[in-house]
Amino acid sequence: MDVRLEVVAARRGGWFSRRDAIAAGYSDADLRREVMSGRWVHLTRGAYAEPGAAVGEMPAWERDAWLHLRTASAVYHRLGGRAVVSHQSALFLLGVRVSELDLRRVHVTRLVGAGRSGTTVCQHAPRPPVDALAEVDGVRTTAGPRAVVETVRATSYPVAVSVVDQALRLRIATAPQLAAALQLFTGRPGISTATRAVLFGDARSESVAESRLRVLLADLGLPAPLPQAEIRDTGGSLVARVDFLFTQYGVIVEFDGDVKYGDGGGQALIAEKVREDRLLDLGYQIVRVRWPDLAHPSNLLTRIHRAIGRAQPASIAGYVTAIAQ
Repeated sequence: MDVRLEVVAARRGGWFSRRDAIAAGYSDADLRREVMSGRWVHLTRGAYAEPGAAVGEMPAWERDAWLHLRTASAVYHRLGGRAVVSHQSALFLLGVRVSELDLRRVHVTRLVGAGRSGTTVCQHAPRPPVDALAEVDGVRTTAGPRAVVETVRATSYPVAVSVVDQALRLRIATAPQLAAALQLFTGRPGISTATRAVLFGDARSESVAESRLRVLLADLGLPAPLPQAEIRDTGGSLVARVDFLFTQYGVIVEFDGDVKYGDGGGQALIAEKVREDRLLDLGYQIVRVRWPDLAHPSNLLTRIHRAIGRAQPASIAGYVTAIAQ
């Protein structure tokens, strides 16, 4: 890419317009050639980006997010202040990353006038009117709490909880702000799902996996576990911070992501084994969960019940401290 165009793209947030390219000395034939070669990608009408090798190596959903962020910015600037970025497009600009959200179209909300939809852009009518805004790198969006509610009204409950948890953790919204945003959409489709998710939201969930597991544990009829519990030995030294602890049973439930064996993975596995041994010595039972387990809830419930049966809460040494929500 020409240095002049590279500077413009960086200033815009990773994309450039046809006009920018022409000003840098490219022709329309050059634009077509770069897109055909795969070096550039056509984002939306009159807007392009250069993915580069690093983007090509990303997982599919990360690549989709990379493209969506730049497309949203390009659409916002093309509309010239007539609309603000909203719904999941706003959330991605604000930092939320939930891969199940639909990124096939950029969502904006018009400041006045009727809504309209196309294959790449969905323009929502301002119902209710947009009266609070956020701004990210020169792009105006609906305020975080509203963007959360706008988004989760159109998702499944587990996805909605993942979104709410991330928004709370990233301080994009507080619980009272989300409650107020719900009132804006009273009686609208999806508000029941959104309300359930907001009431169940917990900033202590540190990943989508933890959010999904927390939903499943509740669906299985188990009592609410303590998230991010810090377990200490009798001397007060921290032994571990665990994903979920059923304090009344002495049972720990942890979500295991994919383990990487390179780049120090072996040492990490050894450290994890030492940590687990110390927890077992204190009297805790541990249930490890991976993504495939979420598709077999009855099996997981059986494993947890077995762990409860093995546990002897009265014999547990040390004590637990809770991370504030």
